[in-house]
Amino acid sequence: MIFSAVQSQTTPDFAKNLKTLKKLIKKSGDIVVAPEVVLTGFAYDRFDEAATFSQKALEELLPLSQNRIICYTQIEKRGSKFYNIAKVLYKEKVVYEQPKVKLFKFGGETEYFSAGNLDEINLFEIEGKKFGLLICFELRFIEIWQRLKGADIIFVPAMWGKLRKRHFEQFTEALALMHQCFVIASDSANEDMAKSSAIIDPFGVAYRDDRKHLLNKEIDLSAIKKMRRYMDIGL
Repeated sequence: MIFSAVQSQTTPDFAKNLKTLKKLIKKSGDIVVAPEVVLTGFAYDRFDEAATFSQKALEELLPLSQNRIICYTQIEKRGSKFYNIAKVLYKEKVVYEQPKVKLFKFGGETEYFSAGNLDEINLFEIEGKKFGLLICFELRFIEIWQRLKGADIIFVPAMWGKLRKRHFEQFTEALALMHQCFVIASDSANEDMAKSSAIIDPFGVAYRDDRKHLLNKEIDLSAIKKMRRYMDIGL
């Protein structure tokens, strides 16, 4: 299989962001993860517009999931509240979604978004493989890590700032080691963001390249069984 992590910039031009994302997805492998709110950025002053655009963009992204799994997050309005919701697309359908539970107050998220509930974070299965997902700041919370126990592959869409770049790298590597699984981490390439997108194997070995807009890595899923057999911790 080929795993892919998008590492693109998000601009104020929503249509341009969608065009860039579609172009990169077409060059990606069997599973691709894109950065948090990749279509619009946080766009606090354009929330209604961002939510409306994201729903239209979803319809354009679904056909690209015919033969691949796509993960990203988007701004979504439900009733009178706005959420940052991760979408997982496969075979032209939304097969899983998960609202962000832990909002980053230093980035103003708590003033604009409503938070999801912890019990909405669950493992989900596609083609016999177990997947988990956490969004950016959620990397810092052990109670979320515990809910991902048993995952074969964990998605991490992020908008992680460059001031804490090493934290992002340490957390994502530790996540792979702790769960003895693959991690696909996708961070924005905006000037104030960390980049550090990665495809990390169950042994904690990370493939990163901050120069690229798209990371493609051929992987062998048997590494999961090898690691769990070598270091049996009950997974």
